[in-house]
Amino acid sequence: MRKSRLKVIEKLMNTFFVVCGIAALAFVIIITAFLLVSGIPAIKEIGFVKFICGEAWKPTAAEPMYGILPFISTSVFGTLGAIIIGVPIGVLSAIYIAKAAPKKCGTALKSAVELLAGIPSVVYGLVGMIVIVPFVREIFNIPDGANLFSAIIVLSIMILPSVISVSETAIKAVPKEYEEGSLALGATKTETTFKIVVPAAKSGIMTSVVLGIGRAIGEAMAVMMVSGNASNMPKLFGSVRFLTTAVASEMSYSSGLHRDALFSIALVLFIFILIINLILNFGIKEKKR
Repeated sequence: MRKSRLKVIEKLMNTFFVVCGIAALAFVIIITAFLLVSGIPAIKEIGFVKFICGEAWKPTAAEPMYGILPFISTSVFGTLGAIIIGVPIGVLSAIYIAKAAPKKCGTALKSAVELLAGIPSVVYGLVGMIVIVPFVREIFNIPDGANLFSAIIVLSIMILPSVISVSETAIKAVPKEYEEGSLALGATKTETTFKIVVPAAKSGIMTSVVLGIGRAIGEAMAVMMVSGNASNMPKLFGSVRFLTTAVASEMSYSSGLHRDALFSIALVLFIFILIINLILNFGIKEKKR
């Protein structure tokens, strides 16, 4: 009787997990289909080359122009800058928490990272406006501190929780035998950590980088508050606009082709994230072979 009940419960749970997996896949398919249906018509009407390579975004002008190259370039440079700054800091922090920090200190740091992950993006943007933007303006002696550099700093801070948490989990998952064998052969603890443990946790660390890139390229509210939100070609100390902020800042008053073009921007952003994930995941699988 008990075994039959357990079998029934097991079947129900398996069915539940299968349904959850199918639902997740269905959501991805629905979102993809919606973006394709909503975004392709505007690209056809504007022209693919004019839309992707155009340097002027003037949807409300007498002669509207719908070039999104400034948004694409800004998103690429902003994300790249955030990864260059945030990933090394995040990975080194994860190594310290997992392997070097005293137990109480490590627990406190881990709690702080979890708290950092729970802070809403608008709060990051607000702190950036109050602290980072004036700081950048004074340090570099420029007229306005709301620029690409400030956005990169904010994004690099925002990706830290994802990078630290996933990297730390990956580092702790490395079998102790690897570390013990290295130490037994005469390697120092630092050499063991960086030459044995970190390479063994490479796939998990790369996963954290993927999550960091997704967070950076998909952020809207925080970067809108610190980047200046102007559709210019990217300059480190110039006011810029990201793909996400272009959609968020104009969707409320857009209509007609302007609105359709914003859906097209969302489609381009979706394709960028998809390509980045495919490239990084393919690279991780290749390294495992």
